Amino acid sequence: MATVELRFSAQPEHVRTARLVAAAVARRAGVDEAVLDEVRLAVGEACSRAVGLHRSHGVTSPVMVALTEEEKTFSIEVGDGVPGSGASGAGSGADGPAADSGEGEDEMGLAVISGLVDDVKVTSGAEGGVIRMSWPTASAVPLA
Repeated sequence: MATVELRFSAQPEHVRTARLVAAAVARRAGVDEAVLDEVRLAVGEACSRAVGLHRSHGVTSPVMVALTEEEKTFSIEVGDGVPGSGASGAGSGADGPAADSGEGEDEMGLAVISGLVDDVKVTSGAEGGVIRMSWPTASAVPLA
């Protein structure tokens, strides 16, 4: 069950808000303080990627961010509305027409996220792509 859901128009200025909300909810969920910078950076990269995909493909639907607190993990899903976008940059070279359409930046964003988050999964489908990231929480920590 999502603890917090955000939907925002694909404008770069909204990425900062998503980062701040993600860090606050992660802290509340019991994510270690030392990991909060990684959470902020990973969410910023994922949201920036989604905004870029929306803008380059003319998608007007909002970017979706779901922050979920589970028993021992905290997860964040960042979804875009670009069909087939989930792994578009993963494993493709940066040469040729794909690099001209921004997929080189997409690949770099996915590499940064993979470097920041141990548990990350990138999927795509007809409704768009989703980057799911999760971090361990301190179990049995009461939420004030």
